[in-house]
Amino acid sequence: MVGMTVQQKMHLKKLLKELRSQKALHTEFVTVYIPAGYELTKITNHLSEEQGTASNIKSAVTRKNVQTALEKMIQHLKTFSRTPENGLAVFSGNVAASEGKQDIRVWSFEPPVPLNVRMYRCDKGFVTDILDEMLIEKQVYGLVVLDRRDATIALLKGKTIVPLQKTHSEVPGKTKAGGQSAQRFARIREGAAKDHFKKIAEFMKEQFLPLGNNLKGIIIGGPGITVNDFMNKDYLTGDVKKKIIGTKDLSYTGDFGLQELLDRSEDLLAEEEVAREKKTMQTFFKQMMENIKKVTYGEKETLKALEMNAVNILLISETLQEERIFELEELAQQGGAEVKIISVETREGVQLRDLGKIAAILRFEID
Repeated sequence: MVGMTVQQKMHLKKLLKELRSQKALHTEFVTVYIPAGYELTKITNHLSEEQGTASNIKSAVTRKNVQTALEKMIQHLKTFSRTPENGLAVFSGNVAASEGKQDIRVWSFEPPVPLNVRMYRCDKGFVTDILDEMLIEKQVYGLVVLDRRDATIALLKGKTIVPLQKTHSEVPGKTKAGGQSAQRFARIREGAAKDHFKKIAEFMKEQFLPLGNNLKGIIIGGPGITVNDFMNKDYLTGDVKKKIIGTKDLSYTGDFGLQELLDRSEDLLAEEEVAREKKTMQTFFKQMMENIKKVTYGEKETLKALEMNAVNILLISETLQEERIFELEELAQQGGAEVKIISVETREGVQLRDLGKIAAILRFEID
């Protein structure tokens, strides 16, 4: 399951803010969640039945509002030929604030991750907690601390370390048993270390690969020589190796080691986040140096380029007002442009802010 992009998160936040701001005078707001793969006709049939049930509502005003909200929702669902790939969340109700007035509105949202909940609810407010849950960061980093005797595999979710698996090696201590030759003893130790490393690599594959795109990267920590031994032999599969974003020299393993690894990796984690933004901005500045006619910056020039459908990538500083960001995104999407929201964590991000908060890399030259 792929995580949400910055844009998707912003759209969802905007929708949730709007839905939460609506309050019904009576129990008359309808919320429907349709899971991925569920038949739309079953939902519309159920809503028609609810219309029939609503005829028992004593208050004529509430009865009318519920039935009209259901009717509007049914009509809206008929505009879909089938359930969208990840399911659908639909909300309908009378948003007129005063008794006796009617202003029925319908919202629908196709989630960027699959919905696995089916729900019908009629209440004084819309049910949004399932969408709220989607905003919780699902992306994680893999953490591994190891030496020749022990290893711990964990996930980093936000700022929380979640240990997954521990393993202990059969490598004998440095004092050899009586009667064994030094060479034979060294071979036994080496063999046991190899088995230990193989086991760690296997556990990493089992724990990390099923996370797919939600795994942002893996960081490995331990005594430098041991980490190098582990990394430079063929213990790790290519899929796991690709995900490793760095290693750290540590003096501990186990839970202490995980904490030490996190403390020492803050630079790596921060770099990962901003590296993508930095790369985008560097592409913009490189294009600017090579051919200034293929970029724009500042609102006036960039808006002109958007109107001409000339924008390939629209760059927006996160310091721009939220409402304005949404407007610009919509404009960009109409012309098929990609949108990147850029923080001010990097020098390049600050430059974008100082260039007028919006800029673009163009598809073709404009004068």
